[in-house]
Amino acid sequence: MTSQAAYVVEKAVGHEKENIKQDVANYEGIGDPNERMKALVWQGKQKVEVVEVARPRILEDKDAILKVTGTTVCGSDLHLLHGSVIQMNKGDILGHEFCGIVDQVGPGVKNVKVGKRYVAAFQITCGECFYCKQKLSSQCEKTNSNRTAKAMYGSQSAGFFGYSHFTGGFAGGQAEYVRVPIADANLLEIPDGVPDEKALYLSDVLPTAYNAVKDTAVYPEDQVAIFGAGPIGQMAGVFALGEGASKVIFVDTEPRLSAISGRWPAEHKDKLEVIDYKKLSFGVTNKETVVSKLKEMCGGRGPDVAIECVAGEYAKGWMHWLEMSLGAETDTSEILNEMIEGVRNYGRAGVTGVYVGYTNHFNVGSLMQRGIRLIGNGQAPVMKYWEGLLSKIQQGDLDPTQMLSHRFRIDDIDKVYYKFDSKEDNIQKVFVETRFSFPRAEGTPELTTL
Repeated sequence: MTSQAAYVVEKAVGHEKENIKQDVANYEGIGDPNERMKALVWQGKQKVEVVEVARPRILEDKDAILKVTGTTVCGSDLHLLHGSVIQMNKGDILGHEFCGIVDQVGPGVKNVKVGKRYVAAFQITCGECFYCKQKLSSQCEKTNSNRTAKAMYGSQSAGFFGYSHFTGGFAGGQAEYVRVPIADANLLEIPDGVPDEKALYLSDVLPTAYNAVKDTAVYPEDQVAIFGAGPIGQMAGVFALGEGASKVIFVDTEPRLSAISGRWPAEHKDKLEVIDYKKLSFGVTNKETVVSKLKEMCGGRGPDVAIECVAGEYAKGWMHWLEMSLGAETDTSEILNEMIEGVRNYGRAGVTGVYVGYTNHFNVGSLMQRGIRLIGNGQAPVMKYWEGLLSKIQQGDLDPTQMLSHRFRIDDIDKVYYKFDSKEDNIQKVFVETRFSFPRAEGTPELTTL
């Protein structure tokens, strides 16, 4: 991170420290003191815990209180666990993917009805600004006033549920209840016949994976490399097939590669290939690399498209690990360089995994000389896609349960974080139930008790 950038960020952070402390102190004060609920809270780096907190109440006319019937753990939640996202405070309620039944609405809510089922987008849209009118809801100009984000990025993006004060400080939905601001714009009604186990993932993972494919642009007969075989990578592969991709190559390691192979649509097994980067990076001869392997698998030139579904916090080599430990950078450029060098000349590389700030050793020469299109996919604009994706679910053209590996209770969600982080039990995507959840949908995983 340059000294100038560090100064700008430090100055902005200083302005906000007191505001953030007050936000956390208010979590209890703005709730209903007479009613309690279970919620997962951040207790510090590498520590989350299920505790009892005050149930949220209506604060603004356009608010709704959602009784949570389903939530989940996202790979990006692990960045909070690791402490790699700034402005987390002890007691913050986590969770940005959830669905449920509306329990209360404010007097300004017009369309959302008490007693009906809804899924919330992970981002919070005002519905009225320049970006929201174009359904680019993740870039809302009104729901996140964080100065640090504006200083780092040039302008801030939308507020997010349960994802630090850097994204607005909104309490999340890994809880039994959650307050949803501007409810008419931020809740999508779930039709009868669509179970929570399918609707829940319209909150993030499905629109994020779809946006990665559409925004990076996958065309018929393209060969596509996907870095990261987690839920978003898996669904990006499925959506790439839907765009006519002739080959999908997953770059990851075990047990993720075996899990993705086991869940891959049977009719497209011939289009699936995998690269275990650890066998290349730590092999005896070390002559092969991810880049050379991609070239070999794609006619010597490399894939047409690479899509990054991992994140910038996972250093593979000692240099980036050291620089990140010392605060000399916030993100590693290793995977970005593998994508840029690996795709064919004039190929496309889309970045969907979370990158927080600054990186070093970025191969800008290869990017420029070979005409590579590097595309920051952004936080996916959920509202742009969720109605269309819901329609695909209703028509049977999209089955989100293909990535679903486990079902847990909210009481155990803290333990799920640690298992997910350590890649135990082949956890891919989970469904977390509360005391308000409906009976398990047929064909989805049985409850696992921890």
